[in-house]
Amino acid sequence: ATAQLLPLVYEELRRLAADKLDHERPDHTLQPTALVHEAYVRLVDGNSDRTWDHRGHFFAAAAEAMRRILIDRARTKQSARRGGQRRRVALEESVIAAMDSPDQLLDLDAALTRFQSVEPRAAELVKLRFFAGLTNREVAALLSISPRTADDLWAYARAWLFRELGGSES
Repeated sequence: ATAQLLPLVYEELRRLAADKLDHERPDHTLQPTALVHEAYVRLVDGNSDRTWDHRGHFFAAAAEAMRRILIDRARTKQSARRGGQRRRVALEESVIAAMDSPDQLLDLDAALTRFQSVEPRAAELVKLRFFAGLTNREVAALLSISPRTADDLWAYARAWLFRELGGSES
């Protein structure tokens, strides 16, 4: 069943990965196809008989896998053998405007992990919105909640994360 699942959702996963990577730094080297393939490998992980309860279950797992891949890459970028805290400076304005630095991504991951213990459903909504690039309406359908509830959870999650991340505009 898992082998049959990928062809059915591949284009949608690739679109979501491309949307997410569009918001990454301009010098980011990970391609949408590679992100989808790596996420799929992590999802299957030698367990080809794994079952998914429903479409939302699969996309939640895919969003989590993509999140972990991006977090791992951010940590790798920060490691000492890769220059540690030194930052690459490009002369393009688009680099200055980029909002997803490895530091910001790692801070978000730590806050999201704390948020998971406080409000799991809202944290899941954030993962699906931020890492899978879904809209509130799509997330509402996947989580089997009303669009209004999704809007409320999104507002709550943004406020909570804003406070946790120090209240900065970024």
